[in-house]
Amino acid sequence: MRREDVEFTSEGTTVRGWLYRPDTEEDVPAVVLAGGWCYVRELVMPYYAEAFASAGIAALVFDYRNLGVSDGEPRQHLDPKAQILDYRNALSFLEEASGIDSNRLGAWGISYSGGHVMVLAATDPRVRAIVSQIPVVDGYRNMRRIHGTMGYRRLWDAILEDRRLRYADPSQRLYIAHASEDPENELSSWPFPETKRTFAALQATEAPLYQNSSTMESVDLLLDYDVNFFAPRILDTPSMMIVAEGDDLTLWDLEIETFNRIPTTKKELVVLPHTSHMTLYSDKSKLAVAAEHAARWFTEHLLAK
Repeated sequence: MRREDVEFTSEGTTVRGWLYRPDTEEDVPAVVLAGGWCYVRELVMPYYAEAFASAGIAALVFDYRNLGVSDGEPRQHLDPKAQILDYRNALSFLEEASGIDSNRLGAWGISYSGGHVMVLAATDPRVRAIVSQIPVVDGYRNMRRIHGTMGYRRLWDAILEDRRLRYADPSQRLYIAHASEDPENELSSWPFPETKRTFAALQATEAPLYQNSSTMESVDLLLDYDVNFFAPRILDTPSMMIVAEGDDLTLWDLEIETFNRIPTTKKELVVLPHTSHMTLYSDKSKLAVAAEHAARWFTEHLLAK
């Protein structure tokens, strides 16, 4: 395979990524990949992109606007609607790219973007298959449960402080840690010490542009994020969901509940045993199993003409 640096415009902002191409002269299908909360393109996604390219499917990995090597302000601002638009514009880029069969496009997502690709499956007919891995499906219920009552009060206090600050001066805003080693004393979006440790290790070894920070408004927007509105509209798009057994970060019971709302018969639920949300980043053996399932799904639904 070979990897190319690419860029495209998303609502006037330059978005940059890598396009992995199989070694063939024929037009091939392609899958778009983007990450979850605060991710940059180096985090985990190249592993899946290489698996897809090895199977004969091109893979476009990109940084959302405001993150990593892509342009956009404010930095570290995570707007799910904007991120989904970046996915859509990545699809438009692939439609015009040489060597890509525009009639065989798919989308892969993990964690936050695992929800995004379900929205895409419901709203963009160019998407012919998706893999949604350990997805965020209901921002309100997710935040309410993982923060607990007292933590959720603290979170709302910070959100309201940020709203008032931005109202008084639109150039000012609060930021919040992605994760914390000490969630009792440091407010974070995802209050899990293992998340902080795992991403710190990946930042040191693979993803130096990763930052353990987002705008506070990002959490405000997350509270309105609900994939369940879109799931019943996935009528005929082949959809795989990969869930980590016992996942208490993005909550496997909520994920399976959403999977069961998808009406298409062209769907598959994969529950990975003896794993967790974060081991799908830190444990290469777990990554390999998830990538094998995803590559199988895209091969079955995109590669066959």
